[in-house]
Amino acid sequence: MAKATAKATEEIERKVATIQTDSDSAVIAIGGIEKIIQEINDIQITTAAAVEQQAATTNEIVRSVTEAAEGSNNIAETILEASTSAEKTLASTTSAQRSTDELAKLAGGLRGLWG
Repeated sequence: MAKATAKATEEIERKVATIQTDSDSAVIAIGGIEKIIQEINDIQITTAAAVEQQAATTNEIVRSVTEAAEGSNNIAETILEASTSAEKTLASTTSAQRSTDELAKLAGGLRGLWG
């Protein structure tokens, strides 16, 4: 019976040693997994910062494009106003020319009457 107890004790000691070795290996593996998780976390933080910066840059581009579009609209409105003013000036000039021509004819007629 002592032999059987000794043999059983040795078997238990081997199993305990195997469990301890497996536990040590598991602790090492968990440490490696923890390191990988930390690296992934660092990458996610960096990516989030880059996305935030990209969003800010995109918003700035949108603001700049909007301002440029507003400026282009203002220029187009100013050109339209200038064109309208030029058309009115041309119409006024044409009307003044007609009036001048009519006055010249009347003056010529008056000279013929007095002269």
